[in-house]
Amino acid sequence: MKTSDFYYDLPQELIAQHPAEPRDSSRLLVYDRKTGKIEHRIFRDITEYLTENDVLVMNNTKVIPARIYGIGRMTGCRVEFLLHKRIGFTDWKVLCKPARKAREGDTFDFGENLSCKIIADGDAGEKTVSFSFDGSFEAALDKVGQMPLPPYIREKLADGSKYQTVYAKTSGSCAAPTAGLHFTPELLDKIRAGGTQTIEVLLHVGLGTFRPVQSDTVENHKMHSEYWEITEDAAGKLNEAKMKGKRIICVGTTSVRVLESAINADGTFTPSHGETEIFIYPPYKFKAVDALLTNFHLPESTLIMLVSAFCGREQTLSVYREAVEKRYRFFSFGDACLFL
Repeated sequence: MKTSDFYYDLPQELIAQHPAEPRDSSRLLVYDRKTGKIEHRIFRDITEYLTENDVLVMNNTKVIPARIYGIGRMTGCRVEFLLHKRIGFTDWKVLCKPARKAREGDTFDFGENLSCKIIADGDAGEKTVSFSFDGSFEAALDKVGQMPLPPYIREKLADGSKYQTVYAKTSGSCAAPTAGLHFTPELLDKIRAGGTQTIEVLLHVGLGTFRPVQSDTVENHKMHSEYWEITEDAAGKLNEAKMKGKRIICVGTTSVRVLESAINADGTFTPSHGETEIFIYPPYKFKAVDALLTNFHLPESTLIMLVSAFCGREQTLSVYREAVEKRYRFFSFGDACLFL
């Protein structure tokens, strides 16, 4: 299958630069996979599509201020570091830009007594670094780091909380699970009051979710691993929902990747955690997910491939073209799509 099979034409002016205010005032495109019917709604109208026979599965990861800028002690060069995966108490996998200015053995200073030494080179700008700091690494990072907004968002975000879901709990992501950005506490209360259950799982968003596909052939793309976790409480609720025949609706592609990675051969879940490199693209057969709430994704990305596996490639591209025609807002701060 060719990567170009997942291309669609997107005008630059439709790439959202700011989040909707309030969050639940964004637009919602609803697509019925059985009938092909499309409805154009406002996100807070999602309650009309949810019942007591549904569960919403949400990724409660929290974005860290993962973009930091260091000055090389020997070279004086300024280099951007994007932290994307912790591999020990002091060690991280990072992306450096420009990578040629950060070589194995180099040391960089970030301020607040935070520094790092590059201990290994990787591919495509990836490095392994070891940090040195006084006191708490997290406290130092909070002072020197910036929210890691995607490159297509050109303006700095004044309020970093706008790039967090209202249910974010466990720090560790270098990008937000953006489908969840549309919820407000009040809307979640209304959803729960209507009988829909919410279940929280965890996946720390890293390169596996958003790194571009470099190969012309989909099958040749390799996903980076990401940490996931399902607690005893979440596993119990998921198993009960499956037993009762409830509809499992994933909020975002990261929640999909957790469930499809964690589900057992007999269709049950156990409390567990691990690393996943799952790459979902057509004709993948889903084992755990019945419906999907997601934002609109980049052309030729692994995310639009996942949606295409769930909805069908032609159907997905048709939905995206409809969204372009109706002037929906795209990507992280954009509007949402509910695939039923």
